[in-house]
Formats: sequence, C-alpha cells, structure tokens
Amino acid sequence: MSLGPLLSAPPPIPWHAFAALAALAMGGAQLALPKGTTRHRVMGYAWAALMLVIAISSFWIQQIRLIGPFSPIHILSIIVLITVPLAVWHAHRHRVAKHRRVMISLYVFALIGAGVFTLLPGRVMHAVVFGQ
Repeated sequence: MSLGPLLSAPPPIPWHAFAALAALAMGGAQLALPKGTTRHRVMGYAWAALMLVIAISSFWIQQIRLIGPFSPIHILSIIVLITVPLAVWHAHRHRVAKHRRVMISLYVFALIGAGVFTLLPGRVMHAVVFGQ
C-alpha cells in the first residue's frame, strides 16, 4: 500500500479521497457512539459537510466518460446532494427513524458501495491499495 498514486493524482482526486476516508471513519464512529448527544450533532454536521465535499468534488473527476463528461456514479452524487440536507432536516424535525434510515443508507451505499468501485483495476485507489 502506497499513497504515492493518490498524492500524485490531479486535483480534486486527493481531496475527494481524503474526504471520503474521513467520512468513512467518522460515519463508523457515529453509528457506534451514543445518539442525541452534542458530540453526535457536531460530528454529524462535520460528516454531512464531508459528504457534500465528496459529492461536489466528484463532478470534476471525469475519468470514466459515459454520458458526456460524466458517468453513472455522478447520479449518486446528485442523490447525495439531495439526501444529506434531507437527513439533517429530518433530525431537526425530530424524525429520528427517517433520519437514521437516510444516514445509514448514505453510509452504506454512497461511501462503502461507491468506495468498492474505486478499487477496480485502473482506478487510483486500486493503485494505492494493491500497487501499480
């Protein structure tokens, strides 16, 4: 494992990847730690901000071009841009079950699911994890 391929990748790939890794770790902590606390809220806002950074930065990553400069993964980015504020809104409205469902779905599908695809051969994260 070497960070060389990631650090030498053009922007915004490194920012996108580091934000995703931070969101993965923070989201895991959020799922494990007690809910409803000040720490949960502060970490939740930070996690939501990271998710928005990840989604927005993805529009400048255009290595796989299937629909003009975009790929189907950019549909996920649009979904994230809609569902992150929705999940925060559910929390503010004390709709805990909806908030939990949306946040867990974002974590599983937008981070873990999409992250698995970054490990495919030819992708930067494949080179980071498995070598050139």
